[in-house]
Amino acid sequence: MSMFEDIPVDVGVVYEGERIRGKDMQFEFGGPNIEKKFELVQAREMKEIQDGKVIIQGPDLKDLEEGKSYPLGILVEAAGKQIEKDLEAVLERRIHEFTNYVEGFMHLNQRYDIWLRLSKSSFKKGFNSLDFLGKVLARLFKSEFPIIEKIQITFITDPAKIESWHKKALQIYEARDARVRGMKDEDVEEFYGCVLCQSFAPSHLCIISPNRVSLCGAINWFDARAAARVDPKGPNFMIPKGELLDEIHGEYSGANEAAKQKSLGEVERVWMYSMFGHPHTSCGCFEAIAFYIPEVDGVGVVDRGFEGTAVNGLAFSTMANQTGGGKQVEGFNGIAIEYMRSPKFLQADEGLNRVVWLPSNVKEKILDSIPEELRDKIATEKDATNTTELKAFLKEKGHPVVQRWPAEVAVAEKTPAEEGVPTEYALPQVTMAAAPGLIPGVGEGFQLIFKNVKIKAEKLIIRREEKKSK
Repeated sequence: MSMFEDIPVDVGVVYEGERIRGKDMQFEFGGPNIEKKFELVQAREMKEIQDGKVIIQGPDLKDLEEGKSYPLGILVEAAGKQIEKDLEAVLERRIHEFTNYVEGFMHLNQRYDIWLRLSKSSFKKGFNSLDFLGKVLARLFKSEFPIIEKIQITFITDPAKIESWHKKALQIYEARDARVRGMKDEDVEEFYGCVLCQSFAPSHLCIISPNRVSLCGAINWFDARAAARVDPKGPNFMIPKGELLDEIHGEYSGANEAAKQKSLGEVERVWMYSMFGHPHTSCGCFEAIAFYIPEVDGVGVVDRGFEGTAVNGLAFSTMANQTGGGKQVEGFNGIAIEYMRSPKFLQADEGLNRVVWLPSNVKEKILDSIPEELRDKIATEKDATNTTELKAFLKEKGHPVVQRWPAEVAVAEKTPAEEGVPTEYALPQVTMAAAPGLIPGVGEGFQLIFKNVKIKAEKLIIRREEKKSK
């Protein structure tokens, strides 16, 4: 007898990775349109909870209006002799996986960034109550983690009741993150891997170290270690560091071997502390994206909740489509906000000294980790909305990246005609400088930027040279 015979839709691994588009959804919970949302696992004493109980605080699925967005809080309370506080984050991250086993139910992201959608087809089949989802989660948790002796699940859809729990959840997340901040990658003999997102990004392996939290921000080194011990066949596992090949870029032979194995050979090298060369792959659940801004030779960071377009003219969703999927994309790197607090944050690329633009809410979150002399030199959306404004801001504030800019050559006093240069070929206000072609689609050799140069030519032909087939 199947454990899901009383569930009106199918449940299985085959549905993991299913995407529910806007036109196909009955409604959604969380996402960019909803400010308050969260998922949280808490360890409890046996007497504190009732096994298998599902509580719904607020409107249920059948009470919601089609096509709308709603707040949601998911509280999973687990008890058992071996259930410890260290396992809370481990169990919490599996909510993502288990929810995606439900036919027509999509779960994205984690912690305070969750985004869930129910398809119209599954709703019509009778999946019209959160009680069904609670039963699925409870059964899967107990099946995957025999150490759970009791489990109780609460769904909160009442905005007033979400408020207090949301505040408490944020405090719990912060306390977890703070545990590992004093450690260094050099202090441990092993890293940990996570392949939980491979259903969305087949070649992605999240390499978790003391100085590099998972891209989703939900699993730190302690969490991954606990997960690997309690669930040896699960998505988290130990990675021997191996030989340190490059201290600055953060390249380890053990990490390379793990990446090669888990990506089936697609990824052979990983630089853990750089967004160029051989950057860490990105999944789709990352909290933020670090992106290169060639106009100022600096780095910007935009988080998932940022509305509108970043300073480079691209929305988070646009950059996410280019960044994710398990690819190594130079100049675009999925990261966790917590990683920005790390002393290894983009170490090979000059770290926070290279950051020139942040959403104001992100800047506020990590303000205590930004060197005091740099704080007012990093722009936000309130200071610059495009690269022209950004360049002026950085120059005015004296940001460290300004020193990287090539010196401008003074414009000649004589006009092109006076110099004997045909005006149709003159390029006034132009100098020439070369910079690595770091933006995908722009070039793989050199990007040429002309400033204060005059060019005289009878004909200029630019063409792509096709490779001859053998």
